[in-house]
Amino acid sequence: MIKVIRPGMLTTVQDSGRLGYQAYGMPVAGVMDSYAYRIANLLVANSCNAAVLEMTMLGGTFYFEQDTWVSICGADMQATLNGGKIQNWSRFFVPSGSELAFGYGTEGCRSYLAVYGGIAVPEMLGSRSTYTRGGIGGFKGRGLQVGDELPIGEGDNPPQYSIILPSEVVPQYTDTVQLRVILGPQDDLFTPQGIDILFNGAYQISSEADRMGYRLEGPKIEHIGKPEIISDALCQGAIQVPGHGMPIIMMADRGTTGGYAKIGTVIGPDLAKLAQAKPGDVVRFVQCSDNEAVAALQGVADRYGEIAAYIAEGKQTTLDKMRHYKVKIDGQIYDVKIVEG
Repeated sequence: MIKVIRPGMLTTVQDSGRLGYQAYGMPVAGVMDSYAYRIANLLVANSCNAAVLEMTMLGGTFYFEQDTWVSICGADMQATLNGGKIQNWSRFFVPSGSELAFGYGTEGCRSYLAVYGGIAVPEMLGSRSTYTRGGIGGFKGRGLQVGDELPIGEGDNPPQYSIILPSEVVPQYTDTVQLRVILGPQDDLFTPQGIDILFNGAYQISSEADRMGYRLEGPKIEHIGKPEIISDALCQGAIQVPGHGMPIIMMADRGTTGGYAKIGTVIGPDLAKLAQAKPGDVVRFVQCSDNEAVAALQGVADRYGEIAAYIAEGKQTTLDKMRHYKVKIDGQIYDVKIVEG
């Protein structure tokens, strides 16, 4: 069991999301940064869909009532275990009676705390993710509060050693984010000048940036006619442009449909970078082809395989000298590379 001593600014239980219910108006929710989330679970030998804690801007303080293995990935929130500093992007053992504390994120916006066995809150519609606007999932459908007690699941293959991931696989969070975009599905509703502005302008993330969407401020994107369309489906990364001409990027808690024209979509692998950006950071868009988007997705899958193999080998050197290696992750075989001695 984990007891919440201090919840932080916004800490919720999240997994990969509530899939299969958008047709009924139920948002997907789930983690904002899928890369940090997936690696945090890899570190503690969890399934790729295990529930974790997602902390935003300011982390919490947690008391562990049992021995367990823990990992932290994402924004560096200056974690300490019983007062001793803990390295970010690492796995470590937490003895019963310990207090794990987090502060403000010095780099990035969201940090992920994974526990061996996962956070074992009840599933709701096949997911443990919290959707706060609907008050469902996670822990009582809300952000964590002082005194909440979170159950820890069970596993059959606990880690045996601590590990810190090498810098080569750790993202660098900066105050300028470049996002690759595929045009459409309604790019024909914008003027050529409007599309040119999207890819040549610089936008600042406004204070209205949350799990539902990131509102941007900058040069106005011009429509050919009205900005409204007949409402259609919204995917994560969709860039809506209302009548005021300022883009809004849809995120994890987005609604299932929207009635504004969508000029493009941020590709999946880049959404993790956006999830770590804060109000005031700068966003620039780069046009991307379908083939480039697929290659980027394959690159992320290959990196997961490399990290999984690295963890299995127990290496703490760099990823310079590599040999081919096959590893099975959630039933899928990856032909990857692994560090040699």
